[in-house]
Amino acid sequence: MFKGFIKSLAKWSGYEIVGLPRAYAARRSLAGLLRQEQINLVLDVGANTGQFVEELRAAGYSGRIVSFEPLASAHAKLCKHAEGDPNWTIAGRTALGAETGSVDIHVSANSVSSSILDMLPSHFQADPQSRYLETEPVSVKRLDDLISLARTDRALLKLDVQGYERQVLDGAMRVLADCRAVISEMSLVPMYDGELLAREMWDLLAAQNFQAWSLDACFRDPGTGRVLQLDGLFVRESKE
Repeated sequence: MFKGFIKSLAKWSGYEIVGLPRAYAARRSLAGLLRQEQINLVLDVGANTGQFVEELRAAGYSGRIVSFEPLASAHAKLCKHAEGDPNWTIAGRTALGAETGSVDIHVSANSVSSSILDMLPSHFQADPQSRYLETEPVSVKRLDDLISLARTDRALLKLDVQGYERQVLDGAMRVLADCRAVISEMSLVPMYDGELLAREMWDLLAAQNFQAWSLDACFRDPGTGRVLQLDGLFVRESKE
């Protein structure tokens, strides 16, 4: 009875209590991918303040990481976060896209929902803290112009760019061709104006010889419980 009361209280407060096997399922899946593909380099695109790197380190990954983040405040925190980790490099503040140039990025109240694209009502209705507060200018560069993978690199490309995945990949096709795995946030319903939806993203990666490894719900509508976004893990199909 007491356990049920605690779970009900947590749900009333906007949280959910789950067992350890379920809570750590996503971490085990990530750890398994890193181990199977022998990943030794992670390209962390859309790093914010370093949350994904915390997941990587918790999953046991100790290899090289290069993080990219366009927001000024988040980039400053990211640099501070990386201090003391010799295998973690923070690239200069820039957005990644299909072409070199500059753009205004929308800054959201929760920081992590910030995007170059316009946000749709479906997003801020599900999370009022995601509303845009302001814009700030930022340079745009192509990942292919910033990164060259060595023959010994077994790279994982992680994308968390709030609907801007197509543009990032358009500027990263050479890098993508040499990656062993991709992790990308994918929307089941339109959240940003002009974004690729999950099936389109899956098809794009399948055309580059990636197959699904794991799909985990990362954003639900709190009112209906509907899954709005997934974290998709993909690995390159083996030719052996």
